Amino acid sequence: MSALLRNATVKDVKNIHAALLEGAGQGVILPRSLSQLYNHSREFVVLEEEDGTFLGCSSLSIIWEDLAEVRSLYVVAEARGRGLGRKLVEACIEEARGLGIIKVFALTYQEAFFRCMGFDVVGKDTLPQKIWADCIHCVKFPDCDEIAMQRTL
Repeated sequence: MSALLRNATVKDVKNIHAALLEGAGQGVILPRSLSQLYNHSREFVVLEEEDGTFLGCSSLSIIWEDLAEVRSLYVVAEARGRGLGRKLVEACIEEARGLGIIKVFALTYQEAFFRCMGFDVVGKDTLPQKIWADCIHCVKFPDCDEIAMQRTL
């Protein structure tokens, strides 16, 4: 079966939430509340099998006029190894290009994956809008162990 990429709807939020909780339990992604996901559901894309089985998700969050973040990237365990993570990141990058955004970043534990996608490690101090908008409210702040990576488009 081939994976279908599409914009998320509010009906996808519970699947997205379950996937992000699974990833958070594995320590590979930060959790997000249902409330946050409903508020930001228009930022998400999802991948699913032709039969509607949920495979993964990602979102593009606009941070500033020239900066956006790839967030909540997750592929369910049984679908890994099919290039779906790459497909999700590419969708975010194409959306950023379409919006005229020139820099895309991610806070991640998956450095090798993002390097393969053309991202480079940057200091978190280069992302002040992100730090003061979102990170300040995170349970890991100020001792975040995620790696900041950025790609110029």
